Amino acid sequence: MKNMINNVKYFLECEDGPTAVEYAVMLALIVVVCLTAVQAIGTNANSQFEKVRDALS
Repeated sequence: MKNMINNVKYFLECEDGPTAVEYAVMLALIVVVCLTAVQAIGTNANSQFEKVRDALS
């Protein structure tokens, strides 16, 4: 029983788990921002290509 209590105390004091979760959340946010930026750039580029195509037609 004492060993289990010590393990729980160690788990609560250890900061490796929360740090990994924080890094995972930051990585997820960065990925979302990058995907949004790529989508916006792609949409704008497609619009410009369509304007050029229409001007040449």
